[in-house]
Amino acid sequence: MKPSSEQKAFCERLGHQFRRPELLVRALTHSSIGTPGRPDNQRLEFLGDRVLGLVMAEALLSADEQAREGQLAPRYNALVRKETCADVAREIGLGDVLRLGRSEMLSGGRRKDALLGDAMEAVIAAVHLDAGFEVVRTVVLRLWGKRIAQSGSVQRDAKTALQELVQARGEAPPVYVETAREGPDHAPCFTVEVRLESGANAQAEAGSKRQAEQAAAKALLKRLEGNEDVAR
Repeated sequence: MKPSSEQKAFCERLGHQFRRPELLVRALTHSSIGTPGRPDNQRLEFLGDRVLGLVMAEALLSADEQAREGQLAPRYNALVRKETCADVAREIGLGDVLRLGRSEMLSGGRRKDALLGDAMEAVIAAVHLDAGFEVVRTVVLRLWGKRIAQSGSVQRDAKTALQELVQARGEAPPVYVETAREGPDHAPCFTVEVRLESGANAQAEAGSKRQAEQAAAKALLKRLEGNEDVAR
């Protein structure tokens, strides 16, 4: 199986030429177009997530030999989360070569964080299977390089910070409820409300449910921290 010209150009951006191009084709095949004779990338995604995690864990330990586990964990989470994988995928034009079913194409699948992030993990697995761990480590470190270098300044995401705050108060974890969804499938707008056991709550809107949850958590955090300042 010979790669197409678009796939060859993608390999240049990725920084790896496949000896077994069928691995790349599988990594780029979404489940919406997969068949028994044309396997999708879900199994590769599973492997790629673990390969990426190991590379990032090693890189963070090497980058900061004094950091404690509590400092490394949020940096690690920021580097391996789906949104970061999707951002890297956009930088190398992965969406342009994704193989999608018609419904996913019409709904803007080439721009979706979830699809891009999953495909990026699948591509990582494909490189690993094609050439081994040392090669995939080199590829990943090059693509994530600036993010690793800046990871020391990464703060906890709002949802994590909110959960830690309320649990420190002895409350149950926050609950996130999707209260509305508007707009077409290719450009939706989600409204999410975060609720606490105490009755405190906040709402936010965003183009994805995940982003709306983060925005709602950030809004409630700001309110709660403001109340603490007044109490002090």
